[in-house]
Amino acid sequence: MYSMYLYFLGLSLRNTSKALVIFRDENKRSYVSVWNWIQRFGSCQIYKRKRVSAFIIDETVIQIGNHHFWLWICIEPVYRSVLGIYISEERNMLVAEKFIRSLVDKYGKHTVYTDGGTWYPEACKINELKHYLHSPLEKSIIERVMQYFKDRTECFDDYYPCIQKEENECNLLHVHNWMQFFVSMYNDTITSRKNNEFETN
Repeated sequence: MYSMYLYFLGLSLRNTSKALVIFRDENKRSYVSVWNWIQRFGSCQIYKRKRVSAFIIDETVIQIGNHHFWLWICIEPVYRSVLGIYISEERNMLVAEKFIRSLVDKYGKHTVYTDGGTWYPEACKINELKHYLHSPLEKSIIERVMQYFKDRTECFDDYYPCIQKEENECNLLHVHNWMQFFVSMYNDTITSRKNNEFETN
């Protein structure tokens, strides 16, 4: 957990492995071991139900290997925690509907706020959800979260390395596990910050 926390703070895999030796007086750790721990942590995340007032959804491009994919993210506007992520090859109504349906299955039906993407209104209609364009405040919230994810991956230019040479040989599991890990750590940080603000007030 300590190694994953260091990695979450911004250290590279190699520097995280070095930090374990320096600060924890441990035997030499391979950076590959740290990567494996992140994958294991991300793959065993247990769904936690959260209080939800609405869904704010946006999508952005990421590169995995030599190919580009779409990363979809949904956040909760009050607590600003990430409710769900999804990775897809296409950006259309069918993908949006599938992602929104997964959110409804976990959190129930809530109003959806998005940008002007033409794929959202019909996707919300199919799931029987109200849909609105987000306000400047909601836009700033979701863009801040999206940028936070991008900032963390700037060391490799929003690029997720993949050992598979062909697109159809990769099931994207390693990227999904990384995202699950990062979402979990991000949400824990947000929760701790909110609790500290509440105690201070």
